[in-house]
Amino acid sequence: LLLRGGAAAAARAEPCQAPRQWEGRTVFYEHGSGRNTRAAVSYDGPNQRLRILEERKALIPCKKFFEYILLYKDAVMFQIEQVTKLCSKIALTEPWDPYDIPANSTYEDQYYIGGPGDEVMVQEWSDRKPARKLESWVGVYTVKDCYPVQETYTKNYSVTTSTRFFDIHPGIADPSVFTPPSTCQAAQLTRMKDEC
Repeated sequence: LLLRGGAAAAARAEPCQAPRQWEGRTVFYEHGSGRNTRAAVSYDGPNQRLRILEERKALIPCKKFFEYILLYKDAVMFQIEQVTKLCSKIALTEPWDPYDIPANSTYEDQYYIGGPGDEVMVQEWSDRKPARKLESWVGVYTVKDCYPVQETYTKNYSVTTSTRFFDIHPGIADPSVFTPPSTCQAAQLTRMKDEC
């Protein structure tokens, strides 16, 4: 009976519509370096804007923390050092990749995360196609409200990055977070390093 229900869900599964504007927190994991970056995120899909504010969760000697303002319609990213407010202005070369489930995605699975009485139902989607055995993107989104839970990207047969999402709430409390500070008027054109 359970198997039939899962097969029925797969037969009628359609990608849900993720919220177009939200704020929350993320953990971005780079598998090659083993590095986790925690951040507060403001996401504005209609205007193709993203603001990432790295969080200080521990005292790490010689570590710099940054705020990033990515303005895809202008093809520019601002990197702002949180203490000194020094600013770099860098051209964005990657296209806008919204946090959503593309319409041509492949349904992979539906399951609960959590335990009895404290679970959330999610669906897993990918860009896998029948002619290709592997996928380069896998996204996990809640069934209710279609919030992102995790996205994983793979290149050259190895997992390169994973992003976990949490504490998400719809809307943007302060749209001015997408406005670079005045120090960016004299921005340098090279990316700053995150260590001394």
